Amino acid sequence: MGILSALGMGKKVRYAVVALGDISQEAMLPGFAHTGNSEVTAFVTSDPEKARKVGAQYKVTDTYSYEQFGEMLASGKVDAIYLATPNWRHAEFAIPALAAGIHVLTEKPLEVSTAKCRDILDAAKASTAKLMVAYRLHFEPATLSTIRAIRDGDLGDLILFSSTFTQMVDPENHRAKNGIAGGPLFDMGPYPVNAARYVFGAEPTEVVSAVGVRHPDAGLGDFDDTIAVTLRFPGERLAQFVVSYYGNTLDSYFVVGNKGSIHMQPGYMYGKPLEQVTTIGQEESSKSFKNTDHFGGELKYFSDCILNDTPPEPDGEEGYADVRVLEGIVRALESGGSCKLEPFERTRRIDVDRQEMTLAAQKSPELVNTSSPGKGVDKTPKN
Repeated sequence: MGILSALGMGKKVRYAVVALGDISQEAMLPGFAHTGNSEVTAFVTSDPEKARKVGAQYKVTDTYSYEQFGEMLASGKVDAIYLATPNWRHAEFAIPALAAGIHVLTEKPLEVSTAKCRDILDAAKASTAKLMVAYRLHFEPATLSTIRAIRDGDLGDLILFSSTFTQMVDPENHRAKNGIAGGPLFDMGPYPVNAARYVFGAEPTEVVSAVGVRHPDAGLGDFDDTIAVTLRFPGERLAQFVVSYYGNTLDSYFVVGNKGSIHMQPGYMYGKPLEQVTTIGQEESSKSFKNTDHFGGELKYFSDCILNDTPPEPDGEEGYADVRVLEGIVRALESGGSCKLEPFERTRRIDVDRQEMTLAAQKSPELVNTSSPGKGVDKTPKN
């Protein structure tokens, strides 16, 4: 019996949450209850205390260790997984899940190399299951309003995307202990890279420059804690951004055209309203968008795709598109020069008329054996 036949109309997609770190506990798990089409039925974690205490919060009794992941896939108790392991462990779990016909909603980035991304894409192509990368902003009203204004021509011909995304990361957080794969490039970099791609509606052709620095007082691991990047896009358009683990919290981007501009601040964060300032000529207007549940929204969308057998928009190819750029940035950092990117065309873009989600924001519970990566800062985007 196929997954749709087994679920039937009006039923809920059953999820296993793989890894109970801060992103799962703080943001994703609270969103299940009000999606209407999703429920959490199992956990995969190596921490028995997390399994017990978080399980009590959500009435989940089926818990598996990472070594028992295959047993969980064969249990018949889950239809899909939400994958929130560290970035470099996505392929390890996504590939066997897809091979078992279990749908995969994985946090971004899809992986930390294009080779591993292609392995996941090959597994998805061979599977009947669906793969979606958790680009929550693809469903967020302020983001979609910005894309709509750009596509309507309000800003004229676009010339520049500019972003600053910084936070102070605790040296004790696991992100500070796993080199470049856990550093700001792969953790925070997907936000401005993805944003530049969706505002331009195109793929970058070159990493013009990438400069990384390490501040001794940051107390972080063996990686650049602050990175500045310039990307070239077709049509003589440029994207510039800075990401940092050693800056006071700032979350902002500008999109500039020859007729107007849009400033988003915050532009990536969850847990508070996103703010949009639009300037057309000399006329400025501002709008604060209602805080929504980004995670419940993307979860509801993915479950709708499963139940209605429709392909999700932020699919594996979307994940690959960002890692292609991040990998080029790594090469530019290593060489100290520019890096031409192999030709690539994205076959799908965000559908602003069908993807908007407006579920009410949910309160985060007390976290068990985990914490936000920032020093005294809550609800910053995390992977």
